[in-house]
Amino acid sequence: MTNTNTNTNADANTTATATASASAKKAPFAPSHSDADLVTQPIGYWSSAAGKAVVHHIRTMLAENGLTQPQWWVLNQVDGHPEGRDRKEVVEVLRGYLEFGEGPLHHDIDALIRRGLLTEDVDGPLHITEEGAQLRGRVAALQGKTRGETHEGIDDAEYVRALKVLQRMIYNVDGQAWHH
Repeated sequence: MTNTNTNTNADANTTATATASASAKKAPFAPSHSDADLVTQPIGYWSSAAGKAVVHHIRTMLAENGLTQPQWWVLNQVDGHPEGRDRKEVVEVLRGYLEFGEGPLHHDIDALIRRGLLTEDVDGPLHITEEGAQLRGRVAALQGKTRGETHEGIDDAEYVRALKVLQRMIYNVDGQAWHH
């Protein structure tokens, strides 16, 4: 006898997908190498891999909410300034972030204005709109969740130590890095 119920395959697929999702949980973290081997691993590789993975995770969350990372930075620079914030000041603070430079930041500011998330007075100050503030608030909550995912299993002392080690390495090779 032939089953004429077309939902059977859909139900089976849904159940299989749910089962696959439940079983797709991450295995517990384990370092890639022993401590003796980790000491010889290249910091450039691991710091770059960490940076790429974390930035990708953040940018994915932002893209799911209709923002680029530079647009997120701009909203944060303008938020909390009821008198507005000068475009040049915002660009000055952000222009060194991840090698975006000034041109793309102006483009991102203009895009936020076109979307109604910012306004710009004739005399220059940028203002966040109600819609922009609401989006910023929603994304800030998600950013907290994203940070928690990134920091899972890492206490504040370990995090601070990791940053100090990276900053010292930058210093040791006469590099420059700064974050407000």
